[in-house]
Amino acid sequence: MPTSDSYRDYLISALKDPKHSAAYIEAIMEEKDPEPELLKHALQDVAEAIGEMKMPAARAKEHLEKLDYLLSAERSREIYNLSLWLEELGLKLSVTANCDNGAILVFSFEF
Repeated sequence: MPTSDSYRDYLISALKDPKHSAAYIEAIMEEKDPEPELLKHALQDVAEAIGEMKMPAARAKEHLEKLDYLLSAERSREIYNLSLWLEELGLKLSVTANCDNGAILVFSFEF
């Protein structure tokens, strides 16, 4: 019988904090040699953690299905390409917690 919690349980628990979720996704976005599926999995982790608190199960399921469509392997690459394009202009794509309206992620550009 295991004497400790699984890493997955710990991760989902930690990602319930919007600031932790934002930092988690931002770290994935900053990868120099990104794997397209990694962003999708990170966002799925965040959706699982936050979705439990913010929306009914049916809506959370629809939200994950939309994520699957939005972040197919090709579309994930496009997000990373946008990040690289912005970097060439001296800008940075970032993710922050927006606790004012209950939302979790705000994408912004920084100089």
